[in-house]
Amino acid sequence: MSPVFPLQAKDVVFGYGTRVVLDGVSLTASAGQRLGLVGENGTGKSTLLRLLAGLEEPRSGEVRRGPDVGFLLQELPHPMEATFADVIDDALAEIRAAAARLDELTAAMTDRPDDAEVLEEYGRVLEWAQAHDLWDADRRAKLVCDGLGLGGVELHRRLGTLSGGQRSRLGLAALLIRQPGTLLLDEPTNHLDDAAMEFLERHLTELTGIVVLSSHDRVFLDAVCTDIVDLDPAAADRQAGGAVRYGGSYTGYLGHKKAERARWEQRYAEEQEELKELRETVAVTARNVAYGRGPRDNDKFIHAFKGARVQKTISRRVRDAEQRLENLERDQVRKPPAPLRFRAELTGRATGDGPAISVRALEVQGRLTLPRLDIGGSARLLVTGGNGAGKSTLLSVLAGRLAPTAGTVHFGPGVRVGLLEQDVAFPSPERTAARVYRDALGEDAPPLSGLGLLASRDLRQPVGALSVGQRRRLALAILLADPPDVLLLDEPTNHISLTLAEELFAALETAPGAVVIASHDRWLRRHWSGARLELADGAPVAA
Repeated sequence: MSPVFPLQAKDVVFGYGTRVVLDGVSLTASAGQRLGLVGENGTGKSTLLRLLAGLEEPRSGEVRRGPDVGFLLQELPHPMEATFADVIDDALAEIRAAAARLDELTAAMTDRPDDAEVLEEYGRVLEWAQAHDLWDADRRAKLVCDGLGLGGVELHRRLGTLSGGQRSRLGLAALLIRQPGTLLLDEPTNHLDDAAMEFLERHLTELTGIVVLSSHDRVFLDAVCTDIVDLDPAAADRQAGGAVRYGGSYTGYLGHKKAERARWEQRYAEEQEELKELRETVAVTARNVAYGRGPRDNDKFIHAFKGARVQKTISRRVRDAEQRLENLERDQVRKPPAPLRFRAELTGRATGDGPAISVRALEVQGRLTLPRLDIGGSARLLVTGGNGAGKSTLLSVLAGRLAPTAGTVHFGPGVRVGLLEQDVAFPSPERTAARVYRDALGEDAPPLSGLGLLASRDLRQPVGALSVGQRRRLALAILLADPPDVLLLDEPTNHISLTLAEELFAALETAPGAVVIASHDRWLRRHWSGARLELADGAPVAA
């Protein structure tokens, strides 16, 4: 097997305009290591992956990588007229070329057995072929397509006829079929159902090369990663923009982070107490060590002598305290920043005793059939199912954005419905987040900073410069500034930080109105206590 070249980033700095995203990031990955990148939205996870892939160049610092790197693009680099088979053939092209070259070199060695150049090239190509499992490539292609839920797609299907989720899975399949030595994956689980995620977990853990990935799926991170790299600039033991690496799973990382925060807060509190005492010593205490009584007539000389010694001691103590105070004030522990906390109300009022939304004999041709559904005024409903099951279609109908082919959707009196879609786009990417928020809601809208969804530093950023997750936070802020009576969330954990996802679900307990969530998130489903609706092939699954 050919060696896997280490992947290295050293003191990498990168930004957009005046905004620095990564500042002094360093990491190293070797064969067999699978690194998970975590951190709040906007801390640079996607940016770092693009830098590691060579799609961006750092302002300073350096990235070293081997020649065999694969990066999961958000969209396939093929025209919409290309077919499913074209993508698979392209993924196998390098492997097939190597197979053909091996045949040519074998024939050449038969004719020229002593040709050193032919022998050298044959060894090099053979080593590459072994590293890429050349003789198993066609079987691997079928296994990968089947494992990612693409086995039923006809080879002649054009990309333009596939759903966005199918194209995303096809891009992932192409990368796994190619099997590069270094694999860089940005949110690879967004369009995967349970079976596909379990297949991907098994596949990645069996690879011998390097894997670096970002994901919102904590179950996936636990199953796959050998190390967690935290890009959150609020970490205690580094400067903003750096990175801290933790060995082990995501669950283990959470324990380390909690303990780290507790130690940071304790060090800060202890140092502040010492600073307070030193300031008091400099200002008051040392000078109070005065010679305590006036001199008697017969010991004025002794008193003056001892008084000089006391003053010398006082002076030394003051100087020592001042020096210690100066050192502490210069190098003091930073105050632990208050974490961004979700403070919005998820919904408005509950809508009384009757259903907020009633569905009867619903049909969206070729996509969804639902005989009956009633959503109470304070209901909690989780809609589950694989890709193409009809989850997003149902939410679009409930939001009034998609008219059904047949059936009725009845809304209670005055019921307002809000939908957070999977894909968020704003028409004016040059406008700041704060401006987009005010344009949508008016100047009298509650302050965006008060909702706990975007950090203050991001409010003045153009929305085009925000991460996908930050744009979803902004869309959610616009939705919750005047909370709807029924809130519909389509895959709310996609591209949203793990911390915010947990806070959203905690807010469900106090929201007075109804919430309907469509999600494949395994952590959410394991902890869900409300009602469920499972869909398969556009229809409800019998309980």
